[in-house]
Amino acid sequence: MHDLKFAVVGAGHGGKAIAAHLAIKGFTVNLYNRTFSRIQPIKKMRGIELEGEVKGFGKLNVVTSDMEKAIRGVDIIMVVVPANGHISIAQRCVPFLNEKQVVVLNPGRTCGALEFLNILRKEGNQKDVTIAEAQTFIYASRGMGPAAARIFRIKQAIPVAAIPSRKTEMVVKKLNVAFPEFIPAASVIETSFNNMGAVFHPSITILNLSRIESTLGNFQFYIEGVTQSVAKILEAVDKERVMVARKLKCANVYSA
Repeated sequence: MHDLKFAVVGAGHGGKAIAAHLAIKGFTVNLYNRTFSRIQPIKKMRGIELEGEVKGFGKLNVVTSDMEKAIRGVDIIMVVVPANGHISIAQRCVPFLNEKQVVVLNPGRTCGALEFLNILRKEGNQKDVTIAEAQTFIYASRGMGPAAARIFRIKQAIPVAAIPSRKTEMVVKKLNVAFPEFIPAASVIETSFNNMGAVFHPSITILNLSRIESTLGNFQFYIEGVTQSVAKILEAVDKERVMVARKLKCANVYSA
């Protein structure tokens, strides 16, 4: 067993994959999900079956919908929820986070770490909690059942940044004990502006609203949803992203 203790917040395909992988590696892992019915099969099995690039059964320490139980005594909290869930998770964490803990958003999307820290401060947590974000999610993964997940691929060289940036080296050093794939980024501005979700997701959605309504979403989002005209608009939006990043003195930003 390793000394580092993890909590994984979120039991979607990504949360299940990362929790199982950490457990298989020998780390103590607590799993939290807001809706208990989603994790009840995992609690019954006391873990998650992982297949694909990593195979095995990840035995979990705690499986709960109680945030205090999930994050009490852990060193690193891996938040693996959609971006629109960051506010709710931050609010639920507020009373229980302490200055020794590191929260990592997987991924932070666009300014996720800044938003998370802002919520903590607004809700009255003034402790020196370290908030960090990954530029993208470490796996290509999928849920394979209520208590199973598949990792299709483990990505390499995933940039991570903390607030403040002087803490990034410490965060990456801790994460590297479990995941050598994480590397330091200059700042959360860099990780945020190099995440392509803000360009692709809203643009393709808005430009396909009629199709989404008429098909009830039953089409290939990135293939059928991106025609030549849509692609031109994506390029224009992406140019604006790069321009804003450069105005913010972010040197390491790349076109999609």
